[in-house]
Amino acid sequence: MNKIVIGILAHVDAGKTTLSEGLLYLSGKIGRLGRVDNKDAYLDTYELERSRGITIFSKQAMFEIGETQITLLDTPGHVDFSAEMERTLQVLDYAILVISGADGVQGHTKTLWRLLHTYQIPVFLFVNKMDQNGTDKDKLMKELKKQLDDGCIEFGQVETDDFYDQLAMRKEIMMETFLEKGDIETSQIIRAVTERKVFPCFFGSALKLEGVEQFMQGIVKYVMIPSYPEEFGAKLFKISRDEQGNRLTYMKLTGGRLKVKDVLTNGIWKEKVNQIRIYSGQKFETVNEVEAGSVCAVTGLGQTRPGEGLGIEEASDTPVLEPILSYEIILPEGCDPRVMLPKLRQIEEEEPELHIVWDEQLQEIQARIMGEVQIEILQSLIQSRFGVDVAFDAGRIVYKETIADVVEGVGHFEPLRHYAEVHLLLTPGESGSGLQFGAECSEDNLSKSWQRLILSHLEEKAHKGVLTGSGITDMKITLVSGRAHNKHTEGGDFREATFRAVRQGLKEAESILLEPFYAFELELPEKMVGRAMSDIEKMHGTCELSQTNGEMAVLVGSAPVVTMRNYQKEVVAYTRGLGRLFSSLKGYEPCHNAEEVIERFGYDSERDLENPTGSVFCANGAGFLVDWDAVKDYMQVESYLRKKGSSGETAPNQASYTEERWISLDEINQIINKTFYANQGKKSAWKRRNTARESDYEPITNVSREKESKEEYLLVDGYNIIHAWPELKELVDDNMDGARMKLLDALSNYQGIRECKIIVVFDAYRVQGHLEEVIDYHNIHMIYTREAQTADQYIEKFAHDNQKKYNITVATSDGLQQLIIRGAGCALLSARELKVEIDGANERIKQEYQGKKGIDRNYLADALSPAAKLQVKEIVNKVNDQ
Repeated sequence: MNKIVIGILAHVDAGKTTLSEGLLYLSGKIGRLGRVDNKDAYLDTYELERSRGITIFSKQAMFEIGETQITLLDTPGHVDFSAEMERTLQVLDYAILVISGADGVQGHTKTLWRLLHTYQIPVFLFVNKMDQNGTDKDKLMKELKKQLDDGCIEFGQVETDDFYDQLAMRKEIMMETFLEKGDIETSQIIRAVTERKVFPCFFGSALKLEGVEQFMQGIVKYVMIPSYPEEFGAKLFKISRDEQGNRLTYMKLTGGRLKVKDVLTNGIWKEKVNQIRIYSGQKFETVNEVEAGSVCAVTGLGQTRPGEGLGIEEASDTPVLEPILSYEIILPEGCDPRVMLPKLRQIEEEEPELHIVWDEQLQEIQARIMGEVQIEILQSLIQSRFGVDVAFDAGRIVYKETIADVVEGVGHFEPLRHYAEVHLLLTPGESGSGLQFGAECSEDNLSKSWQRLILSHLEEKAHKGVLTGSGITDMKITLVSGRAHNKHTEGGDFREATFRAVRQGLKEAESILLEPFYAFELELPEKMVGRAMSDIEKMHGTCELSQTNGEMAVLVGSAPVVTMRNYQKEVVAYTRGLGRLFSSLKGYEPCHNAEEVIERFGYDSERDLENPTGSVFCANGAGFLVDWDAVKDYMQVESYLRKKGSSGETAPNQASYTEERWISLDEINQIINKTFYANQGKKSAWKRRNTARESDYEPITNVSREKESKEEYLLVDGYNIIHAWPELKELVDDNMDGARMKLLDALSNYQGIRECKIIVVFDAYRVQGHLEEVIDYHNIHMIYTREAQTADQYIEKFAHDNQKKYNITVATSDGLQQLIIRGAGCALLSARELKVEIDGANERIKQEYQGKKGIDRNYLADALSPAAKLQVKEIVNKVNDQ
């Protein structure tokens, strides 16, 4: 049997539940029509829904029309439960949008239309309540075309030339068919509907079953049955609990099959399916297996979340609609909030937008809520499920924060035996874009596994802004650089560094406080337009006159939620019930009274211990805290923005080797003396290399004959030096091989002068299956490391294993490596000092050569007699004449 999943949506009181009853009745699913006012509607299964007469939770019903099995998902119509409705959209093949013929297109109707566009869901429209006086089909059709889309076409009419003419205007292929044949093929109309080029409209009265049968047949005729892959996939859209408290995970299968006892996983958790239920209304049927296209509820899964994808399915984006009010949940006397909090978390699983949080500073439980109706429902739900009577305070607006400029945030976490540094690029985004995360970091700087870990840390937490501690939004956070240590880095280190990088960047940026705005449509008597426009201006809103119709006028515009929150009551009062205000959440815009709000919050970002702005560095064997404004003076990876600014635009994924901050030998020695030698009563006294002419590599004191006789080794970190020498760095983009050969030639010449063993080490750790490779280049050795071994690791191991046998010097500007090498008892050269050393050695050879020219030299002419000289001269002249 063909399977299709259809959702039914509407503004509250448009007659959505009544239409659902009509579809179920005419299909033979139910034997009699239920009614909302009689509290016996088939899909209003909760007592709260029946008592309030509204749909609160999405539910499903199964019915057949011919050979097509339809899963109908009923969604809440009230704006307070919009998030529940939006989660359902993620699994729909088609949608039914119900519009009241008496009210026309309302504010929330437009919100629903935008959401359907966002999720690219094909739509059938049913204009209800056409039996009421004053409804005008032609007028409503014009309104649908103007307010929603020009593709809204009445399908209930006889297939006339006008009908085909409207269809032909929507797609070129339909135009060609119409001109050729005089009509349009059904298959072409089906495709146009599926592609959202055409939106079939039907008119009728659901309560009287007028037009419902025709609407049903139209749906079956013009839907395209989806095809699904063989590979398993599922989209999770709802969590609930049955009367026995069993946790139910609702999902739609988008590929393959699902059987009882199958093990499901999202890569983090792995759980077994205990039972598969197919719900229809309040009843359900248990089955052993379901196939793609089915919507079912599964027991046995305890860690699932709405919006997750399993198998081939990706996780859904964050819902567009979100709560804009925050309330304190006031518990009765003697009720421990820490006992109550886990119970409230169960409700949060079912309604994720609630964001139940425990504010440690205020010692209160807070919840995000869409409106007052949702508060009443929550109170009833908590009472019925847990037997606790809770109250809510007056509520506060949920503010957000964003930034106005591009900044680089740096986070460093280095207490003793830990290490991580993270660089994040914070970029302002478009209004309503939310938070986006990405990576443009070279794997030569940071391995892919560390990068994935950092991105997961970015996504795991709601990051606070620095103005009021409100959540941040409308920006992209990009990982651009970082560093791990081979021995001392643990996963938790990057978590600390990542969070500190976000906060440090926010402190540097120009932050902007945002508040929620309503988009509104105000219908009122024309003579009261002046009063309304004055009110809206006082509310710091904007508006314009959209239309006038006789004695009535319509104003459209936007205004802050905090100022417009209770304006509906005023409208009813001063228009004596003639005015109507339709509002929907527009999004977040700059706060109209930011300074006042910031002062009222009194948030001190630098005293928020849960969200530190500074970083932890290590010196003298102990960690120390560096304030956010000094972090970049201590960071050990070069600034991404500074590098980009000095070298011009770089490709996003270009390798980013840079010369690191050089740690002075005095600083290194202090660290070593206070840690490694602290319990040995020893001191290290290493000679600082001041000029290229001081060419010895040994410590200045206690040089024994044995040490003097040791063979000397110079280990060079190849890529580190290449990207530190300007003349080699210029070659990297065009010809890395050329840069490498130029370095090898310079070191080969230097070896001839210095007469020490030189080993140049290059990374090959990302080459799968690569074995360590040793190549002789003239008089030096070139090493390509094995898979999973960096040049740092090779050099550190060589220094550790051979420092007693050889006099070892390491050339690198890697600050961490310097510290480890000094701790192993070896000498150091920075990239700059190696350059000076080589240039100095070459200069000395050149001077020696020139100094010898003309001294102690034997010339043939000096040994000849005058007669012989004359004879030679005559021979030369004779040759020249010829």
